Amino acid sequence: MEVVMPKVGLTMTEGAIAQWHKREGDFVRKGELLFTFETEKSTLEYESPEEGALTQILIPIGQTVACFTPVAVIGDQGSGVRGQESDQQTNQSITPMIPVPIPGTRNGIGDINRPPISPRARMKARELGVDISQITGSGPDGAIRERDIQAQSAKRKAHSAKATPVAQRLAAELGLDLSTVAGTGPDGKITREDVERVARHQTPESRVQTTEQAAQSPITPTGTFRNHPSLSPARRVTAQRMAANAQAAPHVTLHTEADATELASARSQLNAELGEKISYNALLVAICARALKEQPALNASWIDETQDARRDTQSAAGVALHNHIHIGLAVDTPRGLFVPVLKDAGAKPLAQIHAELTDLVNRTLEGQARPDELGGGTFTITNLGMFEVDGFTPIINLPEAAILGVGRIVSKPVARGEQIVVRQMMTLSLSFDHRVVDGAPAARFLQRIKQLIERPFALMI
Repeated sequence: MEVVMPKVGLTMTEGAIAQWHKREGDFVRKGELLFTFETEKSTLEYESPEEGALTQILIPIGQTVACFTPVAVIGDQGSGVRGQESDQQTNQSITPMIPVPIPGTRNGIGDINRPPISPRARMKARELGVDISQITGSGPDGAIRERDIQAQSAKRKAHSAKATPVAQRLAAELGLDLSTVAGTGPDGKITREDVERVARHQTPESRVQTTEQAAQSPITPTGTFRNHPSLSPARRVTAQRMAANAQAAPHVTLHTEADATELASARSQLNAELGEKISYNALLVAICARALKEQPALNASWIDETQDARRDTQSAAGVALHNHIHIGLAVDTPRGLFVPVLKDAGAKPLAQIHAELTDLVNRTLEGQARPDELGGGTFTITNLGMFEVDGFTPIINLPEAAILGVGRIVSKPVARGEQIVVRQMMTLSLSFDHRVVDGAPAARFLQRIKQLIERPFALMI
């Protein structure tokens, strides 16, 4: 039988193979994990629908195909099955380890003796641009763990620090790992000549993996361009939606500055009371939920004019007010930008918001959030404060009416009466859809958020 790319949810149109857990010729039991695939919203696992031999893998790792496209073939359990008896005994303890990709081998699987790599380690390697083929794993049977990736990254950074700027730029252009270069300059500094010497003795094939990683670097040789790696479903959808949202809605952005001194103090007291650190994002979700309750005009969506040809009816465009407050939080993950949504935030106490939001964000970072948890929001928060950003202009996550951008909390001298005092200040940026709400109601909403940040204990009332 043919195994096809499944369709999960009404909006899914395509998926990308993220990992094969079996190889051609392996025996597969019904219900056993066969492959992992990525959609525009999450990473999901696919279990074999039948028992038999995996006779053919049709789609390699990383390739995106439409839903219902054949990705593999499972045949009967004949003589061509590799290690059927041993597989049946050992597959019970198989952990989902991602095989190290080997250039020139089909599906990136290669020799069975090559060390496996954990999913978290692979994501970290992609994030840091680390060449996993050069790493000796510290896990069982030489498995590569996240700590191995971090150690290799630190080693590479140490070598980069010992290289001149010209040498660093040339190494990036050539796709050459500086950790393989011995420096001959003062105090072991890596010079341009050192990089050129090593590059002359390496074949293009030996640099193929680092060159592919360097293709993601903004540094390019003069007058040339590198091909960007194929877009993942998540990155492609994000690009399409950002462009569409920016063009479809008349964006207006309001900025204000809030005194977050009392918010920081309240957080410290809550940490002591709960016995764990509550995030500023949890506090902001509670604050926005309160403000949306009081001013529901921002908890709304613009509905375009619709035509029903079968009934010969037409619905006029207008504004839909939502009965529930579902707040999304923009999260930066190794797979791209995702917005997990905390449902019914307006009906939950702060402690519950903190617990559920922490779990939701962690599962989003690991690619384990369910598709229904990554949509259906009525308002979004995006916080760039951890990157030392003060203010910015966020793009509305349509069909929502508004999005709140949050900057860092930073000490500033401010006037209090006749005195100058140092306070913890935060910049807020509210982008809203002018079709849904006018400037004055949006300004009152932003003002209310500012008030609740400056008087956080008002949330207890």
